[in-house]
Amino acid sequence: MDLKELFDLSGKVAVVTGGAGGLGAVYAEALGDAGASVVIADLNVDAAKRTVDSLTDRGYTATATHVDVSSAESAAEMAATAIDAYEGIDILINNAAIMTNLPPYGLSNMPVAEWDRVVDVNLRGPLLCTQAVLESMTARGGGRIINGLSAGAFMPGGIYGVTKYALHGLTVNLASELGARGINVNAIAPGLVDNESGYVSLPKDSPFREALAAQIPGKTSGPPEDLVGTLLLLCSRAGDWINGQTISVDGGWIMRL
Repeated sequence: MDLKELFDLSGKVAVVTGGAGGLGAVYAEALGDAGASVVIADLNVDAAKRTVDSLTDRGYTATATHVDVSSAESAAEMAATAIDAYEGIDILINNAAIMTNLPPYGLSNMPVAEWDRVVDVNLRGPLLCTQAVLESMTARGGGRIINGLSAGAFMPGGIYGVTKYALHGLTVNLASELGARGINVNAIAPGLVDNESGYVSLPKDSPFREALAAQIPGKTSGPPEDLVGTLLLLCSRAGDWINGQTISVDGGWIMRL
């Protein structure tokens, strides 16, 4: 068995939503390093182009496109851009999410418009983007869809946690529907990530972050790069037998029986 071949993504085409920065950019670089051609899809297309420039300067194959994941038309245009550029789609990373600009309300008094704003991106978005790539994935004999969850899905966490828990359910249901087409659908649920967006939602010096970390039996936090191994497992031949799973990468914070 050639271990390099197990994780090799040469010839594959990967679309990363919210890929212009943060975790999405780290994922995009990892996919490129594994040999995939990468489509950086983001609401901020200028930032996506800068990320593409950074990747291509290092020898990776990448292109940028605008996407509003809450729009079926925009998701379809994203898929069309990937197909025009690279003749198909093999991998979709549903990374785009509202995490830092959350409504300042509890669920009991949240205006419906604010509820819809978060749900449209965090839950509707992954569904629409999945629907947009299915025809191409099916034509190519299968594919991989990875949804971005959070440890916050499995504890009281307000609207963000609600959408991420719902995305866990969407992951399971899509895996059940699409497995027969050779399309595996899984999710990654990070714990406390050491990056800018993580610190915006939960500041580095917050007593609450410290209290949460005290509950974690293993490694309490890590940089986005610590999620790359799980991503490549789920995207590559090494993960052929993994479907319908949410993998927690959190030091043992969330343990589901």
